[in-house]
Amino acid sequence: MHSRAYAITALLLLTALNFLNYMDRFILPPVQTLVQAEIHGSDAQFGLLTSAFIIVYMLTGLFVGPLSDRYSRRMILVTGALLWSVATMLTATAHSYWGLLIPRSLVGIGEATFIIIGPTYIADIFPEARRGRIMGIFYLALPVGAALGFILGGWLGPTHGWRFPFLIGGPPGIALAIALAFLPEPKRGGQDAGRESVQPDGSSASLQRQTLVGLIRNRAYWTATLGMTAMVFAQGALSVWMPTYLSRERGFSVGDAGKVFGVLLAVGGLLSALPGGWLGDKLLPRFKGAHYLVSAVSLLLAAPAILAALYSPEKWLLPSIGIALFLLLLNTAPLNAAVINSVDAPIRGTALAVNLLVIHLFGDAASPTLVGWVSDRWSLGTGFSLMVVAIVVSSGILFYGMRFAPEPSFGDAKSGHSGQSGQSGHSGHSGHSGNEASAG
Repeated sequence: MHSRAYAITALLLLTALNFLNYMDRFILPPVQTLVQAEIHGSDAQFGLLTSAFIIVYMLTGLFVGPLSDRYSRRMILVTGALLWSVATMLTATAHSYWGLLIPRSLVGIGEATFIIIGPTYIADIFPEARRGRIMGIFYLALPVGAALGFILGGWLGPTHGWRFPFLIGGPPGIALAIALAFLPEPKRGGQDAGRESVQPDGSSASLQRQTLVGLIRNRAYWTATLGMTAMVFAQGALSVWMPTYLSRERGFSVGDAGKVFGVLLAVGGLLSALPGGWLGDKLLPRFKGAHYLVSAVSLLLAAPAILAALYSPEKWLLPSIGIALFLLLLNTAPLNAAVINSVDAPIRGTALAVNLLVIHLFGDAASPTLVGWVSDRWSLGTGFSLMVVAIVVSSGILFYGMRFAPEPSFGDAKSGHSGQSGQSGHSGHSGHSGNEASAG
């Protein structure tokens, strides 16, 4: 059982670190032209900086996930945050290409530890009934942190030199990592008690949710993961190519295109993160596939919104992009909640590591290149059609995955009386923690 103060403090610390996680990752793109002017290298070499980050990021997860299921997650989190913060600052000392490549790769190691372990920490502090909205707060850092990275680099780089933003980005992470070191670690699986022992298809929940062998056959997990992969494919291509589309096809300057897209991304993330998680949680007591449903519907609506952005007249261009981003980001919290709720604490870290590998290997590691390849041969607008297809595929997978969603572990899911769950059995514990965490 966690006090209200503990729950809020942990959530604020983890969210702030997640904010810095995405900010530090996206400081480089807006100053890359300045860096390239000083540290001479080809476009391919500088493109490799991002590729190396993603590769290291994915591979690190394969080691960190199993470790986090066996050893202190708090100390792994602290180590990861210190590593990426120091590596961000070391980037400012680079005077050669290798001096850039090594610290940027180290940033990937540190950030992978946090992205895998952070959600498992939160899952052990907050009950399943509130995880959607809590994940909405945690993943609010994704669009806002990324946008601030673009803004910080674009603002400070030209006026103070490209090194200065990296020096500014590191220290806050070090301070927060030290604070996290003094926060007690929650009990593993403390909010998972009371789940039914048999799944709707008759298989054992312990095998499906608590073992690595069962993970392979866990259809709730895999439909959520594959749906997320197709979504990340679209989001990765959109983030890389939409500023180029605005400057190349719609007459924006290169600088304005980046700023406009950054603002739209931040606003879309701020407006969508909490409603998506809240709606999934609100429907969950009545429908076990609620998190899948919210994600599937928002993605299905995002497809025509992107098409409208590509073909709309000038006055509707930015509103259309804003609506598309809102709908794409609305599913972030419920879809991550679906992945987390599909497995239990004993393998949650490992499951998130596999999820991380799959969504990036087949998602945003491939999509910018594929869209660019299509653009070279036809047009950038044609390349964007791949994103629309991916979004529709993601929605279809999630609609299909609703049937495999596990029964919620709180109250009577079908009658919708989860609000009274605090009066009996294990649900009293979860309901109490949920009320303590109501600030989320």
